[in-house]
Amino acid sequence: MSNAVMFQEGNNLIGMVHLLPLPGSAGFDGDMEKVYNRALEDAKTLKENGIKMLMVENFSDAPYGKTLTIEQATALAAVTAVIKHETNLPVGIDAAFCDYKAALAGAKAAMADFVRLAVFVDTVVCFAGIIEPCCSYAVPYRKSIGAENVKIFADVQVKHTHMLIKDVDIVESAQVAQSSGADAIIVTGLATGSETPIETVKRVKAAVKCPVIIGSGLNAQNAKSQLSIADAAIVGSSLKTDGKIDGAKVRELVDSLK
Repeated sequence: MSNAVMFQEGNNLIGMVHLLPLPGSAGFDGDMEKVYNRALEDAKTLKENGIKMLMVENFSDAPYGKTLTIEQATALAAVTAVIKHETNLPVGIDAAFCDYKAALAGAKAAMADFVRLAVFVDTVVCFAGIIEPCCSYAVPYRKSIGAENVKIFADVQVKHTHMLIKDVDIVESAQVAQSSGADAIIVTGLATGSETPIETVKRVKAAVKCPVIIGSGLNAQNAKSQLSIADAAIVGSSLKTDGKIDGAKVRELVDSLK
């Protein structure tokens, strides 16, 4: 799927399907059927209320490591495959925190369309320790497993992290990400739910040719202004009530862009 097809007018919101704790994580309660049911419920609510792209994440698997366990990775791919089959929408995988193998192999197995790689060209410090760039491994790995049709959406100076080299400008990170094989660039605020600074989005958008995606803090109040600059936006937390996707909030967001 080309970026031109993926991001078109009216088709630029990527709805998050935040999974319940998966096998291999501290919070898993042994009930995999519950994981499937909640994921499908959220995915269908997003689709029914106007979202045309989805991304599946092991959101509840804290504390996150640098890589997923085999149990987590397998469950993430399996649930993604079901969501892809049941919704027939473009679907991506985010293997938190930044497990490029789990994401790309999972996308290949699930016939998904894209992955989010949080640490693609930057060296960052976060709760999981020091995380180094994965671009020099991820791009060849994608080719080696025959997954070149799977797009890489790469964060630059991603939320919840601190740059190890603090004087690297985000524009430089974005340009290096583009030249290193990213199909789209994700720009975020400081944390989940934190609004992405519009001036930063403008600077990155002016510096790269590939699509630029808002990665945090989108809601019905700021969506129109944010998406007047960015090509797409990832949205999840603002669409929830009591931990579940709320159809009324999804519809409000979609309607705000009309």
